[in-house]
Amino acid sequence: MRCKLTFLFAVFTSVLAAADVNFNGRWDLLLTNPNADKAWWLEVSGAGTPGIKGRFIGFPGGDLNDVKDLKIVGEELQFSFENSAGRRDYTAKWASGQLQGQMTGAGGPIPFTGYRAPVIRDHDDASWHKSEPITLFNGNDLTGWTGFGTAQDLGWTVSEGALKSAGKAKNLVTTKRFWNFELHVEYKVAEKSNSGIGLRGRYEVQILDDFGKPPQSHGNGALYSRIAPPVNASRKAGEWQVMDIRLVGRDVSITLNGKPLIMKQKIEGLTAIAIDPYEGLPGVLELQGDHGAVEFRSIVLTPLFRPAGQ
Repeated sequence: MRCKLTFLFAVFTSVLAAADVNFNGRWDLLLTNPNADKAWWLEVSGAGTPGIKGRFIGFPGGDLNDVKDLKIVGEELQFSFENSAGRRDYTAKWASGQLQGQMTGAGGPIPFTGYRAPVIRDHDDASWHKSEPITLFNGNDLTGWTGFGTAQDLGWTVSEGALKSAGKAKNLVTTKRFWNFELHVEYKVAEKSNSGIGLRGRYEVQILDDFGKPPQSHGNGALYSRIAPPVNASRKAGEWQVMDIRLVGRDVSITLNGKPLIMKQKIEGLTAIAIDPYEGLPGVLELQGDHGAVEFRSIVLTPLFRPAGQ
């Protein structure tokens, strides 16, 4: 009888471990509470083994963090985060290829649905051609842009041919969506200020007053918290700077003030600026306006296409 029970327990444990592996992978998390304006990201590896690990981007911060207490209890994935603002607990279950979860604690509850991050097969090779450039900022008004609110309370102004935020504006997003493109941006950031450019509403290229400081993953021209530039190419606060970005699939290239910083490096997943979790679809361009004073005077996007038959 003991041998039979031992065998049944081993079978049961094996079945649970086999189910646990469903949590493995990268997940784009859609917040499903009313008026949600963010998307989160979770990576799980080693589920079904004692070496389960995870990485997370989401509330309460925007950094890419290792999940230190990730575990599976029964059929539920669990982890937590705690700082001076309080403790937050995250739980999720796998069902029909998705995660159904919730954050509780400070700032909660926030329900979410997790979708497997798609495989994007576009790569930055020689097959891409340029379409006609699109001027996204006309120098006169907010035509082509919107935000989370009415045009009267976005907090942005236009004067002297520049689009300006005093530092407490809502993020702007384009009314059109884009897939692969080159982007030319000219901007000026105030002292101790920062902003960001959200590519497809998912991946932030950082704008920061960091002249003369060591390069890092939160620095000017970085892919925020994910890819650090090898050098600091920033100009002083109050000077106009020029950034050129190329995005094909997940391959990103960033040049700042004529200095190549990131060349055809792969974006692993969403960053803190994300408002749209559907990585396999075109997305908006996003301008961050609530982290400090910033001005833009040129924003030109050139769509990239692959001719039929290639």
